[in-house]
Amino acid sequence: MSNDRKGKNNFGKSGSSKPNPKKNNKPQPASENSGMRLNKYIANSGMCSRRDADLYIRTGNVTVNGKVVTEMGFRVQPKDVVQFDGATILPEKKVYVLLNKPKGFSTSSAQDNVRQLIRNASTSELLPIGFMDKTTLGLLLFTNDQDLIQKFMNSAQRSSKIYQVSLDKNCKKEDLEKIRNGIKIDDNKVFVESVEFVENKPRTEIGIEVKTSNIKIVRKIFEVLGYNVIKLDRVMFAGLTKWGISRGQWRFLTDQELINLKNS
Repeated sequence: MSNDRKGKNNFGKSGSSKPNPKKNNKPQPASENSGMRLNKYIANSGMCSRRDADLYIRTGNVTVNGKVVTEMGFRVQPKDVVQFDGATILPEKKVYVLLNKPKGFSTSSAQDNVRQLIRNASTSELLPIGFMDKTTLGLLLFTNDQDLIQKFMNSAQRSSKIYQVSLDKNCKKEDLEKIRNGIKIDDNKVFVESVEFVENKPRTEIGIEVKTSNIKIVRKIFEVLGYNVIKLDRVMFAGLTKWGISRGQWRFLTDQELINLKNS
């Protein structure tokens, strides 16, 4: 519903609940020095380029506060609601940052100190995809793309994750076979995609591939067999790897990685 019924809005016009075709009910532009140009606002949201945004504006595909705006140079104010082809957009470019998380940093609400490691990546608020406690290491993806966050937080999402698990003692071959055949945890049988000894490493080092996003399950798989997990390192997440990222460092995703991620 328009703000016009509450009185004068940001564009200096008052209106009624029923538009009068004889009156100009379109939002009126603010001064040249206030707000952000509409085409830049759209481009910053990541929807398209400024040039393409101009085309969408001219053809009536953009609304501000529920009203179609076709004027080039229109400026958007902070409280305005802008819709592009019916979808509400925000004036920030989507950012995707992959961190190789070190020990001692957590995503929990009580200890959310992990974002300080990527503070120079963007001025936007970047949120981690999934949860990781301070004792777990490895890949953690951050973004301001709410659609991607919702996709990977969905319990039905089944992307692969690979962990390198360091145990307090050598793992027995028969225990690996038990894991392959399914381990009962809390009255539920848990299956993994694969589990193997890490090549050229002591038999305390195990590589395990799972679909679950619950890191605690990975620990419990070994704990129910009598092992203590000394270190848990996520080395692959949804096709993304740690290659080229030192511990505590981060990088932006490539365009191809983003395409693969959205299709995973």
